[in-house]
Amino acid sequence: MAMVALADKGNVLHIYDFRVKEGMGDEFIKQFEEFDYSDENPMHKSSAQVRDGVLCRDASDPHRFFLIGEWKSIEEHKKILKIVAELRPKFGLLVEGGPAAFQPIYAEVVSSTPLEYLQPK
Repeated sequence: MAMVALADKGNVLHIYDFRVKEGMGDEFIKQFEEFDYSDENPMHKSSAQVRDGVLCRDASDPHRFFLIGEWKSIEEHKKILKIVAELRPKFGLLVEGGPAAFQPIYAEVVSSTPLEYLQPK
């Protein structure tokens, strides 16, 4: 099976690094998935989304999470993020500091392994 790069050069990653309220990690995951997989989520309707995000839980701190996704445009992600904020998904209330603390940093993908290096030989 051929490997694929995690992201493509020229795109951007949104990276959220946040904590949830004490003892609310499992409930956060449940509520996040309910919103994320619903028809209400505008992120999945954008052609600017390259790869769907992944929610990760810190292996050494069960209250710390990361959300990472790949987009073609920071501006497009920010535009849709405003729509999500207006929807006020329930999971935001479980984040320490509330929904205002659930903000991404953006990283430009400046290097990505070319496909020919990822193919089995």
